Amino acid sequence: MSNHVYQISELTGSSPSSSDDAIRTALARAAQEGPEIKWFEVTGSRGQVVNGQVAHWQVTIKIGRSLN
Repeated sequence: MSNHVYQISELTGSSPSSSDDAIRTALARAAQEGPEIKWFEVTGSRGQVVNGQVAHWQVTIKIGRSLN
């Protein structure tokens, strides 16, 4: 097994639909940059509430890119 080196970045995706969609938004944008993404980790989530209902989701993730 070879050694690996990863670059870690933190992103926040947003969506009016769902937290899952917010994650997918962040990953889709990150995929446009640099090396292939190997993993992600959710580090935080929050939402905007309007009239007692969830109006918008924001999810912060860390992504790992392999530099090898």
